[in-house]
Amino acid sequence: MPVVLVTDLLFYVLIAALVVGVVNLRRSPEALRPWRKLAASRTAMLSAVVMLAYVAVALLDSLHFRPRLDDVEGEPRYAGEVVSVLDVMLGRLRDKDEKTYSAPLAAYAYVKELQTAGGEVRQEYPRLKHGGAHLDDPGDRAGDIVATAATGLLKGLVVAAAFALLLCGVLMRVKRRSFGAALAEVTPFCGAHEHRAVAWGAVVGAVALIAMTVGVLGELSLKYHVLGTDKVGQDVLYQAIKSIRTAVLIGTLTTLIMLPLALALGVAAGYFLGWVDDVVQYVYTTLNAVPGILLIAAAILMINVHMDRHQDSFNDIIERTDIRLFFLCLILGVTSWSGLCRLLRAETLKIRSFDYIAAARVLGVGHFAVLRRHVLPNVTHVVLITIALDFSGLVLAEAVLSYIGIGVDPVMHSWGNMINVARLEMAREPVVWWSLGAALVFMFVLVLCANLFADALRDALDPRMEKT
Repeated sequence: MPVVLVTDLLFYVLIAALVVGVVNLRRSPEALRPWRKLAASRTAMLSAVVMLAYVAVALLDSLHFRPRLDDVEGEPRYAGEVVSVLDVMLGRLRDKDEKTYSAPLAAYAYVKELQTAGGEVRQEYPRLKHGGAHLDDPGDRAGDIVATAATGLLKGLVVAAAFALLLCGVLMRVKRRSFGAALAEVTPFCGAHEHRAVAWGAVVGAVALIAMTVGVLGELSLKYHVLGTDKVGQDVLYQAIKSIRTAVLIGTLTTLIMLPLALALGVAAGYFLGWVDDVVQYVYTTLNAVPGILLIAAAILMINVHMDRHQDSFNDIIERTDIRLFFLCLILGVTSWSGLCRLLRAETLKIRSFDYIAAARVLGVGHFAVLRRHVLPNVTHVVLITIALDFSGLVLAEAVLSYIGIGVDPVMHSWGNMINVARLEMAREPVVWWSLGAALVFMFVLVLCANLFADALRDALDPRMEKT
């Protein structure tokens, strides 16, 4: 039985809007010019492919349903638990729980337990139920890990080679290239095609990197806990992958909520001036006078009180956590629109003084027609660049807010919650570091790619970056 959560629906709407925007963009050759420059950038294409991989994981984790159970007297029954397509794909990771901590790729638990051997009771490290359970002698673990990783690496290379050949076939058919020319174009980081229209080599390189990483992690996760387990024995790799959806939704849905407010008020203030400009400036100046963390904390606490008093309004935990995630996106959007609004106001003030705007007004063109035809197209680059730059900041904001206890629900998978739990684990002896390390690595890759893509996007779209 399909289940559509609030954040799922908004995520679908956002993806549909992006698809429609891309289709409309292809109809305008002039609008495509900066995007062609972006497509020729190796850094931009490499970052874009990695970010699309994160979005694909988030999309798979946003397809929720209730599994069907055995029928009773011909009537269909469904499980009470809501799962996602990603949960089904990661079923082995999800179900391979241990008793407590275990280190990455370990065959023994991380904590000693009382063991009885030969009538003698002593403290020893017990064997894990799943990690390394296929080994008769855990001393052979190193060789088995290397062989398993090599198998996954080989499978990843095969997938990457298949993708490169498929791309070669597309280029040969669409661009009328020879096989040698197409192969040279898709060869990763080949210096022979620095001036190609699209950096296909970077795309193939990114796909190869992702395929090899997934192959190695996938093969190792069948036999081991690649990133260890947490206090309750849950696989840390599973938690880190599940946290991708939270980070992507925080970065995208907050933008979806913030953008209309910033765009409408910023453009209106810069174009109409007068009392409209005064009111908009008063609103965002007052909003900025209050520390954003206090507004977020107050709003989250009020939402928590409301939810605690209306427990019957939620069918299960996932709906409660999803509503809290939605309100967190809403609060972040309401408190973060002022920066983009100021930029749009300043850009609109500059555009308003141009001669073609005055000519349009003299010819009798209405205000809203001027805004739609002349102002909005010329502030698009500001909007896109700001959104790309703010995405990484929002991902980091979720981690910080969850760390101090006012972020997403504590039972929801997120990198912030993983870091918050790891804060207590770092005080143990020996130190349990892998939860913190996994969250930081996954977050670092996403934020780094977002920043690199934002820099390339700024170079492509900002008219001031054009070389004279």
